Parts: sequence; structure tokens; C-alpha cells
Amino acid sequence: MRFLLLFAASIALAQTTNTSQSARPKTPSKTTAAAKPASKAAPAHSLTTDDQKTIYALGLSIYRSIGPFNLTPAELAIVQRAISDAAAGRPAEKLDDWGPKIQPLAQARMTAAANGFLAKAAAEPGAVKTSSGLVYREIKAGTGTSPKATDTVKVNYRGTFVDGTEFDSSYKRNEPATFPLNGVIPCWTEGVQKMKVGGEAQLVCPASIAYGERGRPGIPGGATLVFDITLLDIPAAPAPPAAPPAPPKQPGQPR
Repeated sequence: MRFLLLFAASIALAQTTNTSQSARPKTPSKTTAAAKPASKAAPAHSLTTDDQKTIYALGLSIYRSIGPFNLTPAELAIVQRAISDAAAGRPAEKLDDWGPKIQPLAQARMTAAANGFLAKAAAEPGAVKTSSGLVYREIKAGTGTSPKATDTVKVNYRGTFVDGTEFDSSYKRNEPATFPLNGVIPCWTEGVQKMKVGGEAQLVCPASIAYGERGRPGIPGGATLVFDITLLDIPAAPAPPAAPPAPPKQPGQPR
């Protein structure tokens, strides 16, 4: 649905652009000797106003929404043609007929890209693929202890999709993350236990041990995720509160 809304927005944008261009007066193909030299026009790619920059951001958002398709340049040209055809009111195919096939195509291509990425990651020197599908690769060896699943850990991390797009990072918040290791996705619970304090590692997490086929806000269903993690500390669990002292015995009570 989000893709369709953004696609509709791109069509509306194309319609607006076509209308505004057709309304502009045509400039003469030749200038007379008496004519003043024309001022140098801004480059076509120049973004000078807030509206232009916002519309540019709209284009980035549209492209992000079609990222799972891993479109080739030739396929991007087809998308551009569809926008132009829709803006002109002459689409070559009906959206009602082919629209239902959009999501299955995205899922199939995302799965193919994820499988290829997992295979490549597992072939990296030092990488280990576990029975769960996790691909673990140590980047820097730590010298401290390794956490248990029941421990709380303090980490810095960066999370990306297989195309390198970042979706989360503790560095952007300028604050390490602290959480119980058994309270996060299975990929982290398994992978971080292989690390030692002070170490750095990369975890490649297939969807089955990440956010599954349903995903979560900002992470599409079926997504393979990549995490670069530094294990900073294993904070000690807080000591349980001391038991209150027993009340003094009253005279006559048995000792």
C-alpha cells in the first residue's frame, strides 16, 4: 500500500511538471543582435528552493520504496515511462490487472538478493555460518569475557539492509545501547554471546532469526539484516534489595 501511495504521488508530481512546462512561453530559437545577453540559467540539477528540495526528497522516498525490486537501469526506464504514460492519461497496461503482482515480485527479488548476500557473506574469510542461518564474522577480537543469554550487555551498533542502507544506529544517538541479551532478536542473542568485551563483529541475520515475514516499522517483512557491533561491557546485574531486619521479639514469644 505504501508503495502504491508513493507511486501515485510520483504520477501527480509528473502531471504537475508537465502542466507547468506546457504553460511556459516558448523562448525564440534565435536572438537578435540588439537583444541583451540572457542570464546564465541555473543547472537543471540545482535545488535552490525549499519546495524543490522537498520534491527531491519525495523522489528519494519513492526510490526507497522500490528498492526491494533491485531494478536494473532498463527497468528503471520502464518505471519512468509508466509515470509519463500515466501523466499523459495513456497507460499501456491497467494498474488493476498488474498491481496485485507488485508485492509478490518485490518479495521474490528481495529473497533472491538476500540469499545471494548471505552466500557471499558466509564465504568471507573468518566467517562462520551457524545452524540457525546466522553468519558471524569477527572483526576485532576482544579480551574480556563473553556474555551469557541472561546477561545485560552494553553495545554500539549499526544496522543496515543488504544494499547498505542504514536503518538504525546507536552512533547517531550518541549513546550506547544497553539491554538484556535474551530480550532482543534471536540473531543478537546468539551472535553477541560469541563476542568478548572490547571486540567487534558483524552479524548477518536472515529474516527467520530477525523480524520474520511480518517485519516491523521501518523494516520490511522478509528482510535480511546486517549489524556491525562493538561489545563495550557486560554491566553487573543490580544486587537484590536487602531483606528488612526481623522485628524484635516480644516478651513471652518463643525463641
